[in-house]
Amino acid sequence: MAYVAVSGGKEAIEESIKLLDYYRSGTKKDVELEAIENKMGLLVDRVMSEAGLYCKRYAALALKQCEGCIEEAVFLLRAYRSTLTRNYYTKTVNTDNMRIVRRISAAFKDILGGQILGATYDYTHRLINFEIENEDSKALYYAMQSICDNELPQEINPCTRVSDELKKEGLIDKYSENNEKPYDVTENMLQFPSARSARLQTLSRADTGFISGLAYSALRGFGQVHPTVGELRTGYVELEVPYLFDENESIYIGEILITEVECFNEADDKNKLKLAVGYGAVFGRNENKAIAISVIDRELDNYGDFPTQNEEFVLMHGDSLEMNGFISHLKLPHYVTFQSKLDAVRKTRRTENE
Repeated sequence: MAYVAVSGGKEAIEESIKLLDYYRSGTKKDVELEAIENKMGLLVDRVMSEAGLYCKRYAALALKQCEGCIEEAVFLLRAYRSTLTRNYYTKTVNTDNMRIVRRISAAFKDILGGQILGATYDYTHRLINFEIENEDSKALYYAMQSICDNELPQEINPCTRVSDELKKEGLIDKYSENNEKPYDVTENMLQFPSARSARLQTLSRADTGFISGLAYSALRGFGQVHPTVGELRTGYVELEVPYLFDENESIYIGEILITEVECFNEADDKNKLKLAVGYGAVFGRNENKAIAISVIDRELDNYGDFPTQNEEFVLMHGDSLEMNGFISHLKLPHYVTFQSKLDAVRKTRRTENE
């Protein structure tokens, strides 16, 4: 279905597209991609996560093209990703070797390796800083560079996981290890019941607001959880691909910034006391989404009657592309179907009046 039935047809569509440039122009000042990429980092990270493509530059470009609309930017980035040739699969990333820039635990005050507050808005006053309107961006940049070049970790300093100590005591509910390849949701249709790898991929690419809302509903009573963040860590992980002539060797291709969370909750096993673990991981700095994923990950293991425990409901309705696409299609012409509904109502009214 398309807009061909709209009065004016092709010409009307072309003029409509021109108006987009009008609204996007706005001012004589331009917004540089570098500025979006580096000054709107959390927004760029969210778009990359929901698009499933780690490229800050292109995420910034997509945001500029669509006036900052997250859903449209995700659409553009996913469409571009679908045209790329997949030459290699990276080796499994071991996040134990993360170059950590932020690490906290709400479960324990003292953890091996220490808590690292890093950058967070959690401790700010949430008051608008009107001085930012006239700040000297260049001076701020050089001042922060001189500080952070000495403060940010440049080398990997592995930290043992908080959950490792609990596993040693037998207090953690473990997932059995297997050598199965992760299910790739970008190349295969999602099937139910789904593999846990498929579940976590789908949640990571899902709309942040939807996932957060579901997790909130579980915490309010439409679920059986009130977890504790055992560990939240943000940092850089290295990516490697197998060496073409020797699979035992690998080639380093770069690093990406990710956030991962482990949440602790009571397990369902009534025979002995132990803890269950929910897990979440996303591109960039997106802590609330990672926490929400870890909540839902655990909820989906419970198989109850709440919405958050219904695998098909959760995984099929959180995709920002499909969700917004289907809602958006309601704007397209539905002349025939609506006339059919209208005729049915008129016919019923006539029958009742006779």
